[in-house]
Amino acid sequence: MVLTPTKANGATAQPAPMLYVDPECQATPDALEAMFAGTALNGLFLADLLSAVLTHERCGRHLYRSVEGRSNNPVLQAKYRQFGEQTERHVTILEQLISSAGGNPNYVSAQARAVEGMNSYLLQSTFLTSGSADFMTAEMAMLDAVFLAETIDHANWRTLRDLTEAMDDGELRVAFRAAVEEVEEEEDEHVGWARDTRTKLTMLQAKSSAMTALGAKAEEMMARVRNWFADE
Repeated sequence: MVLTPTKANGATAQPAPMLYVDPECQATPDALEAMFAGTALNGLFLADLLSAVLTHERCGRHLYRSVEGRSNNPVLQAKYRQFGEQTERHVTILEQLISSAGGNPNYVSAQARAVEGMNSYLLQSTFLTSGSADFMTAEMAMLDAVFLAETIDHANWRTLRDLTEAMDDGELRVAFRAAVEEVEEEEDEHVGWARDTRTKLTMLQAKSSAMTALGAKAEEMMARVRNWFADE
């Protein structure tokens, strides 16, 4: 499993304006198109799309590792750990799916580069409150990032399900269906939990005056954050 494709681990890309790719690392449109021959779908587009979907999952693994390490709430930490491990499994599944089509899991499409840029800023946003005494703002920023990331994840796997149904019968369709069946239920759980927890955390703050009390000590606020959901 690779979380960050580089030249050292076999990454390839298509040259583009303002993007130089070493000749030995270039992926040709013909080779990418051939990956999905016999599916009745646009092979080049599928290769680019799967590269982007895989990139989002890889970035999601980085996000979960980061927020798990910085959250002050044990309940949130446990979920971030669980979902991060499941996301790592999703990376492996997508890598295997691309390999089964005869492709390179470390092919980085133009769409994937855009996805990586978006996710980089998403992760960066969770650090904007670093050093603040307002621990709940930090928790909400991390949870918001997870919710946004999982919303896209959920949409990606719904799309893969629809693409699977549009494929002609064959080994690739079987492989796609197996991947979707293994992952989609977990993605339903991820986005549902993130949405519901975001609402709960918002309501807990709205009903509590302790978090906004003037002069509240940082250690008191952190203790309160750690106890959110303790009685649920």
